[in-house]
Amino acid sequence: MDGPPASDWCSVCYGKFKVPCQANCSHWFCGDCIMLVWHHASAIQPCKCPLCRRQITLLVPSEAAQRERRYPEVAKILQEVETYNRLFGGHSRGLFQRMQDLPFLLRRLLRELMDPQRSLPLVIRARVYIAMILSGIYILSPVDIIPEGMVGAVGLLDDILIGLICFLHVAAIYRSVLYYRHGGSS
Repeated sequence: MDGPPASDWCSVCYGKFKVPCQANCSHWFCGDCIMLVWHHASAIQPCKCPLCRRQITLLVPSEAAQRERRYPEVAKILQEVETYNRLFGGHSRGLFQRMQDLPFLLRRLLRELMDPQRSLPLVIRARVYIAMILSGIYILSPVDIIPEGMVGAVGLLDDILIGLICFLHVAAIYRSVLYYRHGGSS
């Protein structure tokens, strides 16, 4: 989605979205509402989602909000979101946080890869495809670190780990793209 569902509303102010932003937990908020949540909690650490209580380490403004940047009040909110992303969006806090962010990032990446109107830089696209192809070749090849023929189902462990590492790598690449696209390069 390029924006929140039409029938949805902000869970902080219970109104229609003003400058909608999607958090890394996939929930949508008004940009100014989630900034208020952050300022009232602690300005030195990321805030938690009011719905699921996951730590918000990345806020992605909707495409419509980006197009309305020319309005001063929208520009101010987007500037605050970019500041938040600069402080907390550059990296995940650990493996557990990365695993939680994986569905959000992969879903957005897949949508962006499939949409001919969206343009990921060629280098990023190539890195994603190469990582996926190489891990697919390893998983499908009969050569394994732990051979399935000798140890049975335990031999699938290395295939699962390679797949997980690939997905984490691809998600990290895409997180950095989102980070620089929405405030990291200012």
